[in-house]
Amino acid sequence: MQAAARTQQAQSATIYRILFAISLGHFLNDCMQSVIPALFPVLEKSMNLNYTQIGWIAFALNMTSSIMQPVFGVFADKRPSPFLLPIAMCLSMIGMVGLALAPNFYFVIISVLFVGFGSAIFHPEGSRVAYMAAGGKRGLAQSIYQVGGNTGQSMAPLFTAFIFIGLGQFGTIWFTLIAGIGVVVLYSVSKWYKSELATRQRLKKKQSDVSFTMNKQIIFAIGLLIFLVFARSWYGAGILNFFQFYIIEKFNLPIKSAQLYVFLFMIAGVFGTFFGGPLADRFGKRNILLFSMLGSVPFTLLLPHVSLGMAAPLLVLIGFILQSSFSVTVVYAQELMPGKIGLVSGLIVGLAFGMGALGAVVFGKLADVFSLQFIMLFCSYLPILGLLTWLLPSDKRVKEIHEAK
Repeated sequence: MQAAARTQQAQSATIYRILFAISLGHFLNDCMQSVIPALFPVLEKSMNLNYTQIGWIAFALNMTSSIMQPVFGVFADKRPSPFLLPIAMCLSMIGMVGLALAPNFYFVIISVLFVGFGSAIFHPEGSRVAYMAAGGKRGLAQSIYQVGGNTGQSMAPLFTAFIFIGLGQFGTIWFTLIAGIGVVVLYSVSKWYKSELATRQRLKKKQSDVSFTMNKQIIFAIGLLIFLVFARSWYGAGILNFFQFYIIEKFNLPIKSAQLYVFLFMIAGVFGTFFGGPLADRFGKRNILLFSMLGSVPFTLLLPHVSLGMAAPLLVLIGFILQSSFSVTVVYAQELMPGKIGLVSGLIVGLAFGMGALGAVVFGKLADVFSLQFIMLFCSYLPILGLLTWLLPSDKRVKEIHEAK
């Protein structure tokens, strides 16, 4: 009994060294994902790509990751596999080598698929590690973990401005070093993960399992949550993939300067992700979900109509507010589906976010048919869909749903 009590007490402790390590792994993984949009201005010129082809590259990356993440998530829930983490990083390394040497559009697509598969494997297992290391601070743990990924994603404009403009496509080869560091970091995490799994399995045999069953309320809430993340991701896809081309065309900026505007949006989102967790603890998860969508609406509507000088502060405000619900969304979904950590990661971080990559394809086609200005106007209305957040059950209601079973 005393041994079991000590084990439970240890599990309630927050393991910060593991949280920061898996956050670093998340950062390195998403840095390699960021290489792909960072290459867009270079590939557009060197391979003479149109906007539709650029959209298909983004689609290949995100759809591979999104479709496979729930699959790996379900597998991780049934049979956690700690050493898939460094293996995932190895797949991304292959993708980096392929991108550096790719002679044409089709080889780029194949290389991107390796990065997508690596990401699909990493995220469910990484989310499980963050959950296991969280102890009693799940909101904070999820913020730490997600900040690593969002920071990695925000690096894309800097990679373009300071690496690929000078080194070109072959500069991608240097990111194999990042992958190598990631393999070392994640191998260390995997050893802790394996040990922790063995400890929890021994404890689980002495405890009764808490059953979880889906009902109509949970299915509706998860479906609506996925749709809201889908809408948020479409907006992000528009800014990340096409805003650089929009301000280059409208204000005649050089590529390097245009990338810094996208970076402001992305890095503000990193801070929004981190502070969203504590704000949700104080004001409620559903309230932060509502605020993150509707609170950004006045600024998204203004963005396509302002001068270049006003674009920067608006991008900062939009990025911070819109992404303040990023980690909150995951924690809210985990409470809707307790015990389904891998599946939740696949559905929210993977499927819903990746389905937003459809926006990259749609926006690319619209840019070729209409204009980049049309894309920015279309994107500006997407956060209004946040009104549907009112239909989600409140935090209190989520608890009542599970207590009633």
